[in-house]
Amino acid sequence: MTYREYLTVKDVFGIKDVFGPLVIVEGVEGVTYGELTEVRLPTGDIRRGRVLEISDSAVLVQVFEGTLGIGRDNVRVRFLGKGQEIQVSRDILGRVFDGEGRVADGGPPIIPEKRLNINGSPINPYARDYPNEFIQTGISTIDGLNTLVRGQKLPIFSGAGLPHARLAAQIARQARLLSTGQEQASGGTEAFAVVFAAMGITFEEADYFISEFRQTGAMERAVVFVNLAEDPPIERLAVPRMALTAAEYLAFELDMHVLVILTDMTNYSEALREVSAARREVPGRRGYPGYLYTDLATIYERAGRLKGKKGSITQIPILTMPEDDKTHPVPDLTGYITEGQLILSRTLYNQGISPPVDILPSLSRLKDKGIGRGKTREDHADVSNQLYAAYARGKSAKELAVILGEGALSPTDRLYVEFSDRFDREFVQQGEGENRGIEETLDIGWRLLGILPRKELKRIRPEYLDKYYKRVSQ
Repeated sequence: MTYREYLTVKDVFGIKDVFGPLVIVEGVEGVTYGELTEVRLPTGDIRRGRVLEISDSAVLVQVFEGTLGIGRDNVRVRFLGKGQEIQVSRDILGRVFDGEGRVADGGPPIIPEKRLNINGSPINPYARDYPNEFIQTGISTIDGLNTLVRGQKLPIFSGAGLPHARLAAQIARQARLLSTGQEQASGGTEAFAVVFAAMGITFEEADYFISEFRQTGAMERAVVFVNLAEDPPIERLAVPRMALTAAEYLAFELDMHVLVILTDMTNYSEALREVSAARREVPGRRGYPGYLYTDLATIYERAGRLKGKKGSITQIPILTMPEDDKTHPVPDLTGYITEGQLILSRTLYNQGISPPVDILPSLSRLKDKGIGRGKTREDHADVSNQLYAAYARGKSAKELAVILGEGALSPTDRLYVEFSDRFDREFVQQGEGENRGIEETLDIGWRLLGILPRKELKRIRPEYLDKYYKRVSQ
């Protein structure tokens, strides 16, 4: 502790009240919102906390490890005069940390170059640079149809039991920033550093991610923060902010491209609801606090690029939709804040198709900024639009066949049904270790479009049809 920090420390003996994970402390002045505290019990144990609310007469403190065993008397509360911080240096790469930012992999402690407040610093909107560079994930449903762009925030909407963990690990392992122009022609790519934050997941899920990173060599460029389901829920509110603070250091001070994966944002929101209930706040929709939108925005909006900075932060939040309900507050509000969504389908998963990305409700709002000549391939936008249109018509034709029978379908409709079936098996279906380049993805798309007569491909310009279209013999 520095001398300046020592001067800001304030001690109070005794507390007024305890409820849930919160305590009320009276008789202290000069305390700031978010300030860290230490609660010393008569046994000598110390529990950490932070200030949630300040009034003229009292301070509300959230205790990270819970308030079990804390009484009103003989308790000493120390206000440390600083907010929650994380120690950062280049050595955080390849390391695993717990929900309080402490080393959790048995390795040596981090010798910090800096201590950064986990809430970050406000970014002037004028200083932001627009995302416009293609990120190759090696997954056709993303690269071809829902393109991820450097600096974008693109969430994955999943459900209980769906393979979002495998999809996230595959993206983390394969994500590359394709260079443009001559560098792309020569195969030039830049790998992403990965910052992975787990909130309220099981030990098996956490072990899967860490083992996957280590076995594939991705751990050397990864920083992992883990809050397990058995850990205090209060920690979950700090974990994504610690991860994003580490990402900002790597991106904007070390000029690295950083991919941040946050799972599971539904668990984070549940922890926020729990704290809100303990504070006896008026609940909003489904019991979540009315400021859920604002709180989620403080996390999602920390993705992006800055003018004059080489590095970037690309964010993939993962959330499980309770009962696969897209109108649930967490996915609903997330969709408003972020630039699209990837939605996993239980129907596709039950058919054995993986990753089961349902392309019709999925969306990348920045797709057009990251594709085209000099970024992916000249025909990318046209092929993507035609694949969407043909797949949608094929699905409609299949629904019509269920009602009227296959005999009611025209020969052209039967071709669209064949297209949609093969699209699921050949384009969407992809092995966990299969890393497809964008050229291969587009070539698969052209092969599937060859099922249809040329006159049906109305969304593709004639010059691209002349160059790439080849009718598949029936």
